[in-house]
Amino acid sequence: MCPADIEQMQREICGRFGAGFLPARNSEKLGIAEGVRKGQLPINGLRHSPSGDTSGWYVWAGEEPSDAPDFFIPLHVEHLDEWCPHVKKYLGLAPGWRFVIAGNYEDVWFDRRLLG
Repeated sequence: MCPADIEQMQREICGRFGAGFLPARNSEKLGIAEGVRKGQLPINGLRHSPSGDTSGWYVWAGEEPSDAPDFFIPLHVEHLDEWCPHVKKYLGLAPGWRFVIAGNYEDVWFDRRLLG
């Protein structure tokens, strides 16, 4: 899928939920858990404020993330296509936003606590 199509989908998601738009650039990293690559559900994502070369996004599969120091693996956004390409449409949500998806289920909401 071309970058323009992805941006359009991201803007649609933001518009549908009343979220600010701040895309995660392909060169930025996100934290992702191995369960996402394995296809486990549900898939959760939350966004803190970007810092340096990180997008602020953390994505995992299952109910709650682990506290293990190696639970999240750094991954450039451009490589997300190899892990879980349908997550990319949510990566335009601004910091403070969360999502959970599983099959046809989708929930997106603002969580002020993420802005710390």
